[in-house]
Amino acid sequence: MNISAFIAKRIAFNTQSSFSKFIIRLAMVATMLSVGGMIIALSFVNGFEQTISDKVFSLWGHIRVQYLTTEQIALAEETPIKKDDVIFNKLKQFPGVSSANTFATKSVLIKSDTTLEGVILKGVEKDFGFDAYQHFLKEGVWMNFPDSGYSTDIVLSTSTASQLKVKINDSVLLFFLESGSNPRIRKAKVSGLFKTGIEEYDKNVAIGDLNLIRRINLWNDSSIGGYEVYVKDKALMNPLNEEIKNVLPIQWGSRTIQEVYPNIFDWLNLQHKTKWLVLGIVMVVAIINLITCLLILVLDRTNMVGILKSLGAQDWNVQKIFLYHGTIISAGGILLGTFFGLSFCFIQSATGFIKLNEEAYYLATAPVKIIWWQVAAIDISTLVICFLVLLLPTLLVKRISPIKAIRFE
Repeated sequence: MNISAFIAKRIAFNTQSSFSKFIIRLAMVATMLSVGGMIIALSFVNGFEQTISDKVFSLWGHIRVQYLTTEQIALAEETPIKKDDVIFNKLKQFPGVSSANTFATKSVLIKSDTTLEGVILKGVEKDFGFDAYQHFLKEGVWMNFPDSGYSTDIVLSTSTASQLKVKINDSVLLFFLESGSNPRIRKAKVSGLFKTGIEEYDKNVAIGDLNLIRRINLWNDSSIGGYEVYVKDKALMNPLNEEIKNVLPIQWGSRTIQEVYPNIFDWLNLQHKTKWLVLGIVMVVAIINLITCLLILVLDRTNMVGILKSLGAQDWNVQKIFLYHGTIISAGGILLGTFFGLSFCFIQSATGFIKLNEEAYYLATAPVKIIWWQVAAIDISTLVICFLVLLLPTLLVKRISPIKAIRFE
């Protein structure tokens, strides 16, 4: 029989009320809150990273192919390239690529009966994959593409529509400004309203027909601004981007959307770094609580330590009693913390009771993504680290004299 483990269990599961019992419960609750807090923090940060990056990827794809420029920023208007069916098919056939679309953008002033708003018109073609956009559509429908000419429909964000004071089926005027000439004016009908939650996009982008941009820019029917490439796994984005560069014609280039919109992804990377700092602080708090708890338990059981030593128990055997005891407390707190953290995340996922300022965070509710290996890693690493640091307070056992301990009150 393992005497140390037996005594530790008797102490841990003793039903008699005492000061040490209160300390044990307090330490278990502190461990529970620490582990639960780590699971909640990690799940929320995971949710932020995935939801916001998925929104950006849905809007612009993962990789953008355009005419090669030295500017590494998102341009309002592109230098046209020729729509090449051979290149287009190659892009779609790359292993790991799910789809590809053509697009072009152009600055436009939209005028309603009451006011004027400047946006970037994103032009797409009839075969554009609106599936990735569908959950952004709040009212109405996407543009109706005619067999010839261009669509007079336009889809505005709810933010732009509110500024213009227009609704579905209202008419607006589009003013395309050209340097050195009078603006070109086109009439359009608001066919739909979308909302992404990303203020930078909602306030600055409208969606229309690529043929309208061709007509305004005096492009031929095969001219486009570029290609948007969607990949199946965003982890493949950078290697696929390098492969795509090798098949493009001279003066064409490709960039990941992280290079095009670095500000959004820099913000996400900052969140990613911050989460490890938060986890470290919470872990330290849990460890300090356990060390304090075990020190109190050792002092509270000084008489017992003296008796065991006087009966011939070795220091290490007495230390193991408190190590087992501390491990039982840690394990109990970790199990309760895991239950608490996962329950909190599931409730948030189901109800969305934690609301956010959408203008600041790009989301109306805090998103949650539970990664199970991370939960297991938190539990196992917490238990291992707590066990190792619990060796420190047990060293106090070596300094206890049996005679003084038995007399200790």
